[in-house]
Amino acid sequence: MDTLRLVQSTSLSLLVQQEIIRLIMSGEIASGEWLNESALSQRFGVSRGPVREAFRSLEEMGFLRQQKNIGAFVREVTAAEADQIYELREVLDELIARKTATMATPEQIATLRATMDEMSRAVAENDIATYYPINLRFHDLLAQYAGNVKLTAIYRRLMNELHIFRLRGLGKPGGLQKSLQEHRAILKAIEAQDVEGAARAAKQHVTASRRRVPKTSSD
Repeated sequence: MDTLRLVQSTSLSLLVQQEIIRLIMSGEIASGEWLNESALSQRFGVSRGPVREAFRSLEEMGFLRQQKNIGAFVREVTAAEADQIYELREVLDELIARKTATMATPEQIATLRATMDEMSRAVAENDIATYYPINLRFHDLLAQYAGNVKLTAIYRRLMNELHIFRLRGLGKPGGLQKSLQEHRAILKAIEAQDVEGAARAAKQHVTASRRRVPKTSSD
């Protein structure tokens, strides 16, 4: 019975975690916002335990920060922090693209093509809300296909911390179309097993993404 309760609690915590991520990604929960544990437990129809556990996991993933005796807040990333993360991403994306161009199987290439088709449809409809999570999935697939578990974990953490800044960049005029073109260039090089071309396209994409992000005094 104790084992069953543990499994049920873990499953609920994961579901709560996924829903909170969705709310953050959609902008329904804003950067810096305080998360009301009681309100969320009522909203999701669970006890506070799974919500509390989800908070801990989301803090480790880089989505939240917890302040003693106050609670959990959606993590804010300053412009200076984002610049530092983008510097790391240039290196990591270049490495990931190089390794994926070498190692990707035909089945993995087919998955990347299907993901690109989804991105294209979202761009055609100018649908940022749909495009963004598919964009994240594309990069996550590349990281997985690079075949290094530690690299994937580090990369996911950085991507989590950057999500709000990246959404701002996609919202600029022409941002979606440019982003799609850059992803196509990466995939084309990977399909051709052009290792250096894939690395170059990935680095150029991160550099361009960084430039698209508006800097504000409040950052």
